[in-house]
Formats: sequence, structure tokens, C-alpha cells
Amino acid sequence: MRLDNERESQNVEDRRGSSSSGGGRVSMGTMMMLWPIIRPLLRTKFGWAIIGLGVVAYMAGFNPLALVGGGSTVRQAPVDKAKEDKQVVFMKKVLASTEDVWKQIFAKHGAHYKEPKLVIYRGYTHSGCGGAQAQMGPFYCPADKKVYLDLSFFDELARKLNAPGDFAQAYVLAHEIGHYVQDQQGILSQVQKAKQRWGRNSAKSNALQVKVELQADCYAGIWGYYAKNKFNILEPGDIDEALNAASSIGDDTLMKKAGRAVRPDAFTHGSSAQRVAWFKRGFETGDIKACNTFQ
Repeated sequence: MRLDNERESQNVEDRRGSSSSGGGRVSMGTMMMLWPIIRPLLRTKFGWAIIGLGVVAYMAGFNPLALVGGGSTVRQAPVDKAKEDKQVVFMKKVLASTEDVWKQIFAKHGAHYKEPKLVIYRGYTHSGCGGAQAQMGPFYCPADKKVYLDLSFFDELARKLNAPGDFAQAYVLAHEIGHYVQDQQGILSQVQKAKQRWGRNSAKSNALQVKVELQADCYAGIWGYYAKNKFNILEPGDIDEALNAASSIGDDTLMKKAGRAVRPDAFTHGSSAQRVAWFKRGFETGDIKACNTFQ
């Protein structure tokens, strides 16, 4: 991508310095789960001593719940700070381009686009939707209107999923911004109400979530359309990187890589073919009306 002369978005929270590898704040759900373990400890002085040591360890930055499955200890590989700083600048510029694109589109439809925040971190941080961990991958949190991005995900995208390239990374961010656009349109709240009626683990809920994800792919494609035709920031091979990334993170592909049987009823993001097709639809049309995956 040609972003050397492009502006950087100011809507970025860089939490790399404050990210931790522990499990962060202990949720009430986790406490309820661990109560059968904690309760017997309260009956003896030795038990109280164990709890005290756990509190001290927690305050020192180690999550003792990781030892019993209530948290995670993320082993961070050595980080090339100079390289990572360049990556952060790149993401700021990509975010700025999404702001320019969606401002134009919203204005075209008589609406105002309020810019979201991007939180960049490594290891662990807090979000309005709970703890954000590296294993979760990038996500959008409707509760605080922020996109969360652990930079280590891009290492996994390139090495484990065989989807390298700067535009592959840009596609990932554009997809999450697509979820923010859905939130602004009221789509996410409607979907959430439907899921509550059906149950989160039902086949209907999964199928509905697939439609949400595929629409976000289509919205990422719309951003690509504007990036190419309006802002002229794409280079040869960029779209191939995006299509490769979309294919690499399809549910069927990930299930096969994990040695599991492919079960369409368990899909939550769509097959590789579906993700590629909807990104291409957005990229080829640049029309938000073409992204209605719910029909």
C-alpha cells in the first residue's frame, strides 16, 4: 500500500506499554466458578495464607488463576520495537483511510459518521466487553465502541495462516471497522436481540453470526474499492493479499487446520469461499446496498 504521504488517525490508544500477560481483572463469573475451590481455604489459617500469597502474586502482575485454568499466561516473543512502531504507524494510516471512506459514504446517505477508537496492545488489556487477550484475535466491542487489536495476531496471520502482507493486515482492520459500521446502522443490536431469543449456541444463532461477519467482509471490500478508485493507495498484489487472508481465516479452512471435521452448522464467520466472495462484492461495487447478507 502507498501510505507514505497519508495522514495518521488520532483515534488510537496505544496500550502496548501497559499490556500485561496475566488475566487482568477477575470477573464475577470467574469468582463464581472458583468459589468451590476458595470456600474450603477460608476455613483454615493455611488456606488464608494461600489466598494471601495469591493476592500478592496477582498484585505483582502474575495471574494465579492461570494455574487452575481461570486465566492465561501469554509467553511473548521478543519484540523488535522499531519494526513494531512502524507497524503501529501503518495501522494509524489505515484507520485514517477508513475514516475518510466511511465519512463519504455516510454523508452520501445523509448520515454522520462518528469515528471509532482503535486500541493497540500486546498480551492482555481491558475492554468494555471484558478482558482482551491475544488468543481472541482482533475484535470490535459495541459496549465501548472500540476495536481491539493485539499486534501478535499479525505474526500468526503471516506464519501460521500463511497470509502475509500489509494489505492483509489492512483488511483485518477494515473488517473490524465494518462491525463498527454495522453498530452505527443498528444491525448489531438487532442481531443480538435475535440471538437472545434463540440461544447463543444454537445453529440459528451461528448462521446469523455468519451473516454479520460476511457483511463486515463486504464492508471491508467497500473500503478497498475507495482505497483503489478514490485515494489511489493500492499497489499491485494488494487485493490478492486480502483475498488470501479472507480465505485463510474461513471456518472450514481453520477447522481443517485444527484436524477437525468441517461442520457448517458450527460456522461463525463463514467458509473461505463465502468470505472471499463477499469481500469481492464490496470491492467490485463500492455500494453498501450490495452488502445485504441478510436477504
